Amino acid sequence: MLARSPHQRSRGLGRLTIKHDGQQSRLDELYQQGCAKIRLPDVHDSKHMEAVLINSSGGMTGGDLLQWQVTTDENTHLTITTQASEKIYASADDTIGRVQTQLKLAANSRLNWLPQETIIYNEARFSRSLDVELESSSQLLIVEPMIFGRHAMGEVIANGQIKDCWRIRQNGKLIHAEEFHMTGNVDAELQKQAIADGNRAMATLLLISANAESSLNPVRELLGASAAASFWNGKLIVRLLAGDGYELRNQLLPVINILNDGQALPKVWSS
Repeated sequence: MLARSPHQRSRGLGRLTIKHDGQQSRLDELYQQGCAKIRLPDVHDSKHMEAVLINSSGGMTGGDLLQWQVTTDENTHLTITTQASEKIYASADDTIGRVQTQLKLAANSRLNWLPQETIIYNEARFSRSLDVELESSSQLLIVEPMIFGRHAMGEVIANGQIKDCWRIRQNGKLIHAEEFHMTGNVDAELQKQAIADGNRAMATLLLISANAESSLNPVRELLGASAAASFWNGKLIVRLLAGDGYELRNQLLPVINILNDGQALPKVWSS
């Protein structure tokens, strides 16, 4: 009997460092390996830079590993997004696809982490970690939308494994942590009223800024019954639930507009 050949796994590492030359934010270092690609579109704005992350493998499955490392220098302004939604496909075995992101913000810098949706397919096994280091004067906006199954195709996640872990430290001190775990019949869990009440799309937004509290009431005025916003200890956090990805975007975009001080979203979000 012939031995089965191992499945091919994708690997990717992208590293980006931004500096300030006294007048504007500029590229300092760019490194890309494997399926991880980084593009820097011209946004015609000398005040900030934009980076687009690309997974050239077209999606992730069990055993894949994708790593992103971003560092901002003092007084820089950087927005990071992804070329498209990240698709997490079914795993052929018990191995897990992993995305590991590290962000490091220097004093008086701002980083907007605005990836497009992560779409989880049935039988997917996926683990994501987000580790951030920032200073007291840094500003950070994180937006992480997630869709469970392809609603238009009637797909639900009858079996899967999902883990999403955030660790955010300011001046070396842990100031925010997120731990999201779902295993087994994910769709059955989403149907529970105390979890998602039947919704299959969600997003978490976090703004850490000296003036974050001023955005709380404007954001709350936009939210419906399946969303909430709160502020404490210098952090504004918003959680959204929606029936599908289209509905989620309709809720998400005006909230991002407020938290991002009216700055336009990256063009890839509308492509």
